[in-house]
Amino acid sequence: MRAPSLPPPLIRPYLLSDWPRLCEIHDRARLDELRLSADVAAFRSLARTAHSEGLFLDRLDVAEIDGIVQGFVAYRRSSLNWLYVHPDGYRRGIGRSLLRHAIAFSGPLFRTQALDGNEPALRLYRSEGFVEIERRPGRLADNDEFPTVGVILERRR
Repeated sequence: MRAPSLPPPLIRPYLLSDWPRLCEIHDRARLDELRLSADVAAFRSLARTAHSEGLFLDRLDVAEIDGIVQGFVAYRRSSLNWLYVHPDGYRRGIGRSLLRHAIAFSGPLFRTQALDGNEPALRLYRSEGFVEIERRPGRLADNDEFPTVGVILERRR
C-alpha cells in the first residue's frame, strides 16, 4: 500500500549544514537496502564511507520538505551514484523526484547500479526508463568480505 503523498520536495544543492541529516538518512536507509540484498552485518556508516566511495566527487543535491531534508542524490552526466531517502519518506515520491532531477541533468546515456534483491530501487529505476544491461558478481564497496551482485542499469535518450 502506498503511503500518502507529501508535497513535492524542494530540490537544492547540498549544504554543509545538511551533513548530520544525510548521515541519518543514509544510515537508516542503507540498513533496509542491506536487509534486502547482502547482509546487515555489512553496514558501514556514511561518516565512514562518504569520502572513500566518492560522495563529494559528484553533484550532490538534497530533497527538502517543510525545511527538513528527506533524501539526497549524487550524480554526474553519465551516472547516478547515490540515491537515498529517509525511511519515513519511502513510497511518497521523494526518490522519484530526486531521480527525475538527476535524469534532467544527465547526458544521452545515464547508468546506475543497485544491489540484486533491492526490488524497491530496481522498480523505481525501471519505471523511469532504465533497463538492466548486466549483473555483476562482486563485493560490497569498502567491505569486501560480503559477496553481492550488482545490477547495472542504463537509460538512453
